[in-house]
Amino acid sequence: MATLVTFHAHPDDECIVTGGVMRKAFEEGHRVVLVVATRGEAGEVPDFLEENEELWQRRVQETHAAADVLGVARVEFLGYRDSGMMGDALNAEPGSFWTADVEEAARKLAKILEEEDAKVFTTYDSFGGYGHPDHIQVHRVGMRAAEIAGTPNVYQAMVRESEFREAFRRSGIAEPSPLGEGAVPESEINVGVDVTEYLDFKRKAMRAHASQITEDSFFLALDEPTFAHAFGTEWFIREGHGPATALDL
Repeated sequence: MATLVTFHAHPDDECIVTGGVMRKAFEEGHRVVLVVATRGEAGEVPDFLEENEELWQRRVQETHAAADVLGVARVEFLGYRDSGMMGDALNAEPGSFWTADVEEAARKLAKILEEEDAKVFTTYDSFGGYGHPDHIQVHRVGMRAAEIAGTPNVYQAMVRESEFREAFRRSGIAEPSPLGEGAVPESEINVGVDVTEYLDFKRKAMRAHASQITEDSFFLALDEPTFAHAFGTEWFIREGHGPATALDL
């Protein structure tokens, strides 16, 4: 049995980006650990929060529920605040992940990698998938933490914009604007893991994040074939290695 540690910016990112490989690793007998940089304080505030309940409290609960679906043995939050979208005033607030000292944050994460003797670690690509400040910081902190801990197999999770655009086309939903300057080209992807077998778990984990992923959201409103097209393969960059169809657990 080996340990997979997967690092994400906010609650719900884990099921969208790596939910399939997490469940796959669990079913193959490996230990799965989820680390989340923030508690998602800047997310959409639903109208079903209890009196005096803070959004972050609900999102922590949802994270644990989704983690149970995906077979996660340990969930850790690094304790930083959600920085909001790029250019938001929240970016500069004290305690935001975007303002965190990379070395300090990396050492917190490296401690978990060392405790778990992680064989495989996932972080994000240098653009953070879509340019969110916390996602970019996940890349910076994650890569440095893996270096400190000496974690042998590091994978940078990313999305293939072309697949999402096709899913938007099939669903009839208006396409978002292009990722823009700084986006990592799809040509750099060298690992694609088929997680079709685990899509029911991935969708169930998304539903666990009900405060942010509603039934009429793009993620859950897709029919099964379109959902499989958009989410049936999880993509990674593994520097210094050739093409692969699985994580090296």
